[in-house]
Amino acid sequence: MRLAELSDRSGVSTATIKYYLREGLLPPGRQINATTAEYDGTHLRKLRLVRALIQVGKVPVATAREVLRHIEDDSLGRTVRLGAAVWELPQGPQPDEGDEYDRAAHQEVTALLERLGWENAKQLTSLSPAYRALVVGVATFRRLGYDWGAEQLVPYAELMHRTAVLDLDNLERYPSEAERVEFAVLGAILNEPVLQALHRLAQEEESARRYGFE
Repeated sequence: MRLAELSDRSGVSTATIKYYLREGLLPPGRQINATTAEYDGTHLRKLRLVRALIQVGKVPVATAREVLRHIEDDSLGRTVRLGAAVWELPQGPQPDEGDEYDRAAHQEVTALLERLGWENAKQLTSLSPAYRALVVGVATFRRLGYDWGAEQLVPYAELMHRTAVLDLDNLERYPSEAERVEFAVLGAILNEPVLQALHRLAQEEESARRYGFE
């Protein structure tokens, strides 16, 4: 397909596609002559992923380039490849090792992982943005005077593990490693807000069930 058709099928303007090409977010098309290139379904799929990263996920162009680099790196094993791509996405605040609440939260989260038997997750704590985000969240609860640690988080973590099993079961339906990593990245951008919305709807439903609408 030519550039105009790629634009029509993707919903991305030709000017934006040319920008993505210049920035290395899309591979060049097959050159037909000095001024015309031809594109295929691979470009269309990659363009949709780039659009989701930048327009929906609000990922900076430089970060999107790194995510795509990890997705395409066949030298990495699946776990590292998935983690490296997702870890490049924008992250929240970082723990402060000098803060007493953050230090205590670090101990609580470590105790949580031990109680769950998540030995693999423990090995990734120095790298994982999710681990650091959990530390910050637990520390914030404690700083505000709420008892929120390993004891309270175990049942939530068990539910999240069941969710992770569903995530990877769905991921394994895709034939190529690149598609699987793409699905994982899109899940981090698109599915997490969906799950958050379901969580809040479930809270509304349970609240109404217990307390009514008065």
